Amino acid sequence: MRFYMRLPRNNREFVVFLLVVSLISVNIIAPLLTCMEIGFSTQSWLGTYSVIGLAWLLVVACVLATKRPAEWLTHKLADKDDSYNMQLLANILASVLLLSVALTLLAPMVATGETLGHSLSQFILRWPRNFGVALFVEALIAQPIARRVMNAMHLRLDAKAA
Repeated sequence: MRFYMRLPRNNREFVVFLLVVSLISVNIIAPLLTCMEIGFSTQSWLGTYSVIGLAWLLVVACVLATKRPAEWLTHKLADKDDSYNMQLLANILASVLLLSVALTLLAPMVATGETLGHSLSQFILRWPRNFGVALFVEALIAQPIARRVMNAMHLRLDAKAA
């Protein structure tokens, strides 16, 4: 029942879920990682908002590109008979793992014009931090909010149908 009420049931709901998660994530993760990279200041935090639109488009593109591989990895990490929470955690881990690798390489190129070579040379230093921050934000902030939105949407739709 939790899957049915808290997760998208169709493509339209997937788009809503994706919008909620991606908008929350990009508005927290991008400024936070930028400040960790260049120093915490109001100027650093607000500076990320000049490229946040491009960063958001990159995030959405990467989510769509990694959706099937993340589903495959989720099935490898969690069994069909595992609990809702275990399957959810496996999905978050799989998604964040794939997205953090892609975005650690691509986001600096979009945000600062950094070359792929420089991104690759900095990957070992940046990726663990990026993965940790993204996992925290996804597991404890963005996805719980998106699941609440889905639950509220489903309660309204089910009440309307009844």
